[in-house]
Amino acid sequence: MSGRTTRVPPWFVGECLGTFILVFFGCGSVATAVLTGAQVGIFQVAIVWGIGIATAIYLTGSLSGAHLNPAVTVGFAVWSDFQWSMVPRYMAAQFAGAFLASAALYGIYHGILGAYEVSHHIVRGGAGSEATAMIFGEFFPNPGGRPLTDVARSTVTTKTAFLAEALGTGILMLVILGSVDERNTSRPKALTAVTVGLTITILISLMGPVTMAAFNPARDLAPRLFSSLAGWGSVPFSVNGSGWLTVYVVAPFTGAVVGGGIYRQLLAPGYASTDGSNGR
Repeated sequence: MSGRTTRVPPWFVGECLGTFILVFFGCGSVATAVLTGAQVGIFQVAIVWGIGIATAIYLTGSLSGAHLNPAVTVGFAVWSDFQWSMVPRYMAAQFAGAFLASAALYGIYHGILGAYEVSHHIVRGGAGSEATAMIFGEFFPNPGGRPLTDVARSTVTTKTAFLAEALGTGILMLVILGSVDERNTSRPKALTAVTVGLTITILISLMGPVTMAAFNPARDLAPRLFSSLAGWGSVPFSVNGSGWLTVYVVAPFTGAVVGGGIYRQLLAPGYASTDGSNGR
């Protein structure tokens, strides 16, 4: 009997580990901002997200292309030669990485989290507990560590939140495709990961107060599911009604496809012509 070891595919390692790092850094910054005040202001949270994403891309890019986002994976499948058969596999790896990162963060911060809820009279799973559930999943408008009031809810409609998430993801997809296109003579090359990370930093700085700025169904849905299992119950899926689906899942996919289409129609032909080939 010959011994055979089953090797985990490099693409799975890349997408799972990369998304783990992305969520661990990013949601970790939200956790410390809400629970300890370690980050002051949206930009300090945003820059940690950006650095986390850049780090994840540098670490895993050669393994899987570092999609780290189901919307980006679908965007690549629609507008490049990425195989559709790999889309569900990449998504599974991304969701697994995001869920594991959520569990790791809970294991580290559960004591501080519990103390925060007691001191702020927050009953986990009860009305207003989105104040702490926001460490994992996202809500609109940004609760900022407090229960959402009726006045706050009225400031951001579902349509507005959908637009913010779709537009942000579209810009992200546009930047990614333009940055990796070899025909783009001004592409950042070795600084591609930094460019993507800084794009996320800017987008979170702008959209964070509105929707908490997800732009990534795995980053939102896997931690949201974890929080539901960890005691918040139906809160993560009821505070914004069906917004958890339309705003944080449908909108990013929509934005990635539209952003990729803008790249293909407006930028790619110009890149091709400057490279001496014919644009299509």
